[in-house]
Amino acid sequence: MKPATKYIHAGMNPDPSTGAIIPPVYQTSTYVQEAPATHKGYEYARSQNPTRTALEEAYAAIENGNYALAFSSGVAATDAVIKLLQPGDEVICANDMYGGTYRLFTKVFEKFGIRFIYVDTTKTENIRKSVTDKTKLIWIETPTNPLMNITDIAAVAKIAKPKNILVAVDNTFASPALQNPLDCGADIVMHSATKYLGGHSDVIQGALMMNDKDLREKLYFIQKSCGAVPGPMDCFLVLRGIKTLGVRMKAHCENGAKIANWLKANPKVGKVYWPGFEDHPGHEVAKKQMKAFGGMISFALKNDSVEEAKRVLSSTHLFSLAESLGGVESLINHPASMTHASIPREERIKNGLSDSLIRLSVGIEDGDDLIEDLNKAIG
Repeated sequence: MKPATKYIHAGMNPDPSTGAIIPPVYQTSTYVQEAPATHKGYEYARSQNPTRTALEEAYAAIENGNYALAFSSGVAATDAVIKLLQPGDEVICANDMYGGTYRLFTKVFEKFGIRFIYVDTTKTENIRKSVTDKTKLIWIETPTNPLMNITDIAAVAKIAKPKNILVAVDNTFASPALQNPLDCGADIVMHSATKYLGGHSDVIQGALMMNDKDLREKLYFIQKSCGAVPGPMDCFLVLRGIKTLGVRMKAHCENGAKIANWLKANPKVGKVYWPGFEDHPGHEVAKKQMKAFGGMISFALKNDSVEEAKRVLSSTHLFSLAESLGGVESLINHPASMTHASIPREERIKNGLSDSLIRLSVGIEDGDDLIEDLNKAIG
């Protein structure tokens, strides 16, 4: 089945009691049992909910996986993966990643004895050199947030597999429409479904996809036991969002390419971070593992002025100044003070995230209107 068809039909089994083409919102906390331990597959809504089941079937399908689990947020999904580990275990992860992930790793899990090793994962040799007998997980973001760095998923999996190290990929920036890490050898795919999967800035949710049944059972036990599950209405909203993922991502990519090239040609703009450029250091890898290059772009002004960057951030009208990404509307963001403020400044600067960096989530409005908006703001 082609992706465009899959997005519309995945998880969409007609309701057996009414024939409703859209799965109902099962707004219930519990289920009546015929006799003790005799039921219809549902006991308590923290453990199972039919609307969530439909969404998890869709999640698995769109990532070409066998199984999937829905969580109350992307951070909750990440949290579940780290809970697979034990004190003393080590995790290799990117030195450029979402600030919320960094905060979770450093402020929550480090105190439980899990060690996180941050390297430039764009160079897989850095990963190879960091592997020890304590390494249990490699956590990849590609493209990274916000510097759009690219990691070769297949090359990382080749390092990890012989040593039984799990590979987890945060696929939020690409979405399943552009990249399928399970096909490249990853064990787990994580999404902040709040972003492109929901697509309309109206829901918070996370997802994990995988192929291995034993891994699914371990993660399901964590999901059920720790309780970071989404409500049925949130599941309904993401199911609805997935239906238009294909057409939305096509528009995001078209606008992204148009704006990235316009920014690159603008004499007032300095470096533009977008993997679609042939001179991007990760372009060839991105071309190999992605179907297109997406609508996420970061850039700095030529003068690299923080004050000028803040002026631009406050001067757009179609680009709304807000956190998050992946909605139909365009957003503009200041990573240093917003999405990545939890990372110490010296760490941000060391890894190339300057105080003047601007991040764009390019929406699906008319591309010329978006360029006009940026042109007026940049001046």
